[in-house]
Amino acid sequence: MPVSPMRARPKPASPGAIARALEARAAWRLVGPTAALMLVLLVLPTLAVLALSLTDAELGVPEINFLGLDAYADLLTDRTFRGALRNTALYVAMVAPASVLLGLGLALLIEAEVAGRAFFRSVYFLPVVSLVVAMASVWQYLMHPSIGPINLVLRLAGFAGVNWLGSSDNVLLALAVIGVWQALGFNMVLFLAGLTAIDRTLYAAAEMDGVRSAWDRFRIVTWPMLGPTTLFVITISVINAVKAFETVATLTQGGPAKASETLLWVIYQEGFVYLHVGSASAMAVVFIALCLFVLVIQTRVLDKQVHYG
Repeated sequence: MPVSPMRARPKPASPGAIARALEARAAWRLVGPTAALMLVLLVLPTLAVLALSLTDAELGVPEINFLGLDAYADLLTDRTFRGALRNTALYVAMVAPASVLLGLGLALLIEAEVAGRAFFRSVYFLPVVSLVVAMASVWQYLMHPSIGPINLVLRLAGFAGVNWLGSSDNVLLALAVIGVWQALGFNMVLFLAGLTAIDRTLYAAAEMDGVRSAWDRFRIVTWPMLGPTTLFVITISVINAVKAFETVATLTQGGPAKASETLLWVIYQEGFVYLHVGSASAMAVVFIALCLFVLVIQTRVLDKQVHYG
C-alpha cells in the first residue's frame, strides 16, 4: 500500500506581518464610520444630483423624462441662468480683488502696530462671526434711500443720494460692498498668519543689502514669501464670492428686475420654489464644476511654485 507524502505545514506568519495586519484592521475600524458617513452624506447625494441633472424631474410630477446632455444645452439658452451667471461673475470680480487687497493692507497695518494689535484684530474679525441676517438688516438701514446714514453723508458732502438696493444699476455694487465687508476680516487673519511665518532674519539680510524703505522690504521680502498664502486667500475669496446667497435672500430676493440674482439664488428658486428639480440639479452641477475649476487652478499654481520655486 503506497504511503501518502507528508503534507507541508503552512509557514507561520512573521511577527511583523501580524502587526501590520492588526494595524490595518484597527485603521479600518477607525476610518469606517467616517467613510460610511461620507458615502451617505456626500457621495450618494452627489451621484443623485448628477442623475437628476440629466432629467426634467419636477416634484409632484410622477413622469420623469431623460434628457441627457440636452439638459445642459438648455441652460445655455435660459436667460435667467445666463443672467445669474453674469451677475455672479461681476460680483466675484468686485468682491474677490477688493477683499484680498484690503485684507492684506489691514494685516500689514496691524502687524506693524505694536499697541492695540489684539483689539484691532478682534474688531476687524467681527464681521466673520456676526450673524449674516442680523447684519443684513443693519446694512439695509445704512443704505436706506431716505433715512440711511450713507446717503445723509453724501448729501452733506453735496452729492445726490443713491438708491443702493432699489435700483438695478446700483444693487450689485451695494451687495459687493457688503461682501467685501464680510470677507475682509477672514482674509486679514489669513494674511496675519502668513506674515507671522516669515523669518525675520530675511529682513535683516535685506537691510544689510541696502533695502531700507518699507516699500522695498515689502516688494523684495514680504510679497514673495506671502505667495502661497496669497494664492490660498484668492481661492477662498473667489469660492466664497461665488457662494453669495444670504445677503441676496435677505436684502433683495434677486431684484430689482433680476439685477441681483446670483447662481445660488437661482438654484434655490428653481429647486425649492418652482420645484424644478432637474434644472436645479443641472445648475448645481455647473456651480460645483466652477468651484472645482478654481481648485484645480490653485493646485497647479502651487505645484509650479513647489517644483520651480
